[in-house]
Amino acid sequence: MPDSITSKTDVAACNINCEDTALFRALSRLLVPIARLCLANGITFATADEVLKRAFVQEANALQPGAPEHGKVSRISTATGINRREVTRLTKLEAPERATKQPLAAEILARWTTDHAYRNPDGEPSALSRLGPAPSFEALAQTITRDVHPRSMLDELIRLDLVSHDKSLDLVSLTRNDFVPRSDVLQMLDFLGDNVGDHLNAAIANILHDGNSHLEQAVFADELSAESLEALRPLVIAHWKALRENMVPAITTLIEADKFAGRKQDQRVRIGLYTFADSTTESKPSKKDQVPRRFRKSASKEKPT
Repeated sequence: MPDSITSKTDVAACNINCEDTALFRALSRLLVPIARLCLANGITFATADEVLKRAFVQEANALQPGAPEHGKVSRISTATGINRREVTRLTKLEAPERATKQPLAAEILARWTTDHAYRNPDGEPSALSRLGPAPSFEALAQTITRDVHPRSMLDELIRLDLVSHDKSLDLVSLTRNDFVPRSDVLQMLDFLGDNVGDHLNAAIANILHDGNSHLEQAVFADELSAESLEALRPLVIAHWKALRENMVPAITTLIEADKFAGRKQDQRVRIGLYTFADSTTESKPSKKDQVPRRFRKSASKEKPT
């Protein structure tokens, strides 16, 4: 397999000159979780290297939008350090499609949990009649799209374990208030790429430009106990719930205003909140954690001797 860097001398020079830089340290922090995800899913370095090379070539090409086709391969090769033959091969590959629109199931969940018409006097999402005028599940689904039948939307939400359907009363109830489709690994991976990808794009745009292109802030604290972390969790959830309940109706109103005014609707936004907690002491992962996820199911079936 051709090397991304042209020679061992270049590799050695990078090891000497890059290890003490802030950029190198940042790259290490970013790539370690990616390596963890790859190893947990049986993705080898060779496969990950192919993805990285492809990303380098695509971005190097995108950074020269007005450049003539003549000499493109040489320019990309010079910028990336990837040899010309590899660049030629990679430029012929189609870029993977990126779905920037949220799944319809997520849109229904957002409307259901934030629109006062679908909430009870306590402010919680109401159980809805499956059919009939608003407020009903049928009416809710039709506010999101008329291209998909409400029954199909209901089946999808049930498949994702996000709602339950009481057939005796024909009532539909939420089983969760947030869209975390744990039963659908593919959708979870899509969210990983979209959410973390946009967060990373925001942070990198701030570094490369004036630092104010996007809001990208965080609060950090250590010297906490496990009990304190548990006490923080409901506070964070409450703040996220308040943010979502304010943002979803506001964004919906703006979309409708743009549509009514005939403005070009070619912009998108992602507004998020995240938490991460970890031990501040070094500890070795358990043997279970070292087993790739795709092998754990078969391993768990083994009977103790």
